[in-house]
Amino acid sequence: MALDLKDYFRTFYEDQLTVLPVPIEAHVTGATRLLDKRNEMKEVEQALAAQKEEFQIRMEGARQREDSLTGKKEQMKEQLIKFDTILKENDSKCSRAKKKASTDKELVRQKGLEIERLEKEITTLQARKEVLEERVQRNAIYWNFLDKVIKRSKKFEEIRELLGRTDTLVLTRAQLLQKDSEGQERREALRLELRRFVEEQGNLVLHHNNQLSALQTQLDRTRMLAFKWESTWNHIQSTAAKETLLLGQIKVVTLNLFHMMGGKTGQDKAVAIEDTVQQLEQIQLFIQDKADIVNDLRRASSDSNGNSDNK
Repeated sequence: MALDLKDYFRTFYEDQLTVLPVPIEAHVTGATRLLDKRNEMKEVEQALAAQKEEFQIRMEGARQREDSLTGKKEQMKEQLIKFDTILKENDSKCSRAKKKASTDKELVRQKGLEIERLEKEITTLQARKEVLEERVQRNAIYWNFLDKVIKRSKKFEEIRELLGRTDTLVLTRAQLLQKDSEGQERREALRLELRRFVEEQGNLVLHHNNQLSALQTQLDRTRMLAFKWESTWNHIQSTAAKETLLLGQIKVVTLNLFHMMGGKTGQDKAVAIEDTVQQLEQIQLFIQDKADIVNDLRRASSDSNGNSDNK
């Protein structure tokens, strides 16, 4: 019976406590951790061995106390529970160890990728270094030239002072060129503005000259019209003077004729001295009367002459 239990526990616990082999990468990166894990496993095995020995002693006591077999079975169950707990703890430790190994493996992979990237970067930097070294060799002639300039110069003691002064002069030159360019742009803008202003003023002067010419033409026409109306007015005044003189003469002759026929003026029921029309009417009546008288006399004379001839 003792041999059977021993084989049973050995087979059961050895299966539960079997540790998976650690990957090769873990030996490389976590050797110390692995040793710690092995030490922990040895401690667990020693504890199990001690517990197994204690269990065998108890089984021997059980054989001696078959009457208390039921109580011993309960103790065995408790021990089994404890063993199960220990096994679960061991399983947990094994799981953590596997997880840690997987993590270490991923870390190793990442480190490998990082190493590859760094190697590529080193290769690139090495190529860049070679290019820069070649450039330095090409530009060494300028450095030697600057060194000779510093040795002969009394103003500069170091090359960086000369380079700083050169950078300042280059920057000043660029600023002056910028200002000159801006000045040229302003001059060009002012020249264009002046040309536009001259053109506008020329157009304005031409417009005013056209207006002046039109006003001069209108003034000439107005003067000609004024001269025409002035001549007409002078002619009217001259004609009016003649007509006035003729009218005065007619009024005087009419008044004389009116007086000769016996007409009276300036009295009651008389014709006004300025009423030439009425005077002419009176003269017309007077002439008509006289003409009628003459006609009667002529007829009477003509009748008397006819009668004489008949006799």
